[in-house]
Amino acid sequence: MTQADAEQLSALARQHLPPAVAGRWTGLLRPCVHLTPVFDGEGPPAARLGGLPRLPEGVEWPTWEGHGPLAFVGSVDCAVLPSAGLDISLPDDGTLAFFYFDAGQLDDGGILLAPEQPEHQAGARVLHIPAEASATERTPPRGLTPYSPVPLAARARTTAAEPWHPRLHKVFAPEGSAIAQPYEHPVCGDAFNDALWEMDEMPAHRIGGYATPDQSPVEFDAAHVVRGSWADEEKLTEEACRWILLAQFDSDECTDMMWGDCGTLFWLMRPDDLAERRFDRALFTWQSN
Repeated sequence: MTQADAEQLSALARQHLPPAVAGRWTGLLRPCVHLTPVFDGEGPPAARLGGLPRLPEGVEWPTWEGHGPLAFVGSVDCAVLPSAGLDISLPDDGTLAFFYFDAGQLDDGGILLAPEQPEHQAGARVLHIPAEASATERTPPRGLTPYSPVPLAARARTTAAEPWHPRLHKVFAPEGSAIAQPYEHPVCGDAFNDALWEMDEMPAHRIGGYATPDQSPVEFDAAHVVRGSWADEEKLTEEACRWILLAQFDSDECTDMMWGDCGTLFWLMRPDDLAERRFDRALFTWQSN
């Protein structure tokens, strides 16, 4: 939902919430790394949007079989990223490269990636390229036009989730409240949530922390892929709580990236898979206004 300094968020909670509620809410905040364009004097970039990827010899350009090649969204330099303050386990070195099937480039939007369909998960990929791998810059396959390259600096920030996020729902929602929906509680107050939204920094390119969904919490999207149904809310919520955000990339006019109607791309993983560097098990979703 929101990213800002931890003290700013804590002060806002104290202003709008009863003391006991503010304390519990603040205890659920999570750190992230916010990615913004590099300015002079900021040192080497920690990530890049667009441009051309560097892939090792023998690693083919990712493709969605039967549909076409995936567009290169961007990469993260794990050695430069200030990941020590995160609550997720990232590689100490190497590069994370993110790819997505941009239907608008290949068939004018005719094949719309539907993440809730398990077979469509092949339309997005995240690769970890070890530092010792001999990687070279690759030209994209025919039909793909690279996005404009933008180097990104990394800044430590703190994130707050929307109150219908599964972790907050379990703490604050009255028994029987529908998942991913507002409920009667001070954390759902309009004044509090409006103030949180005003603190956000856009575009919201991010590593770790809570996602900034355009619709319902993205963890439920991942849970739906695994379970295949929304019918059992309790089991769906349990599954949603097993997933954490790896990265999100917002629509960004600087790179000519537009995901639907100013939407966002999200990659999520289970903590154990992330710790074991099983990036092939990452799940993808995207949302748009």
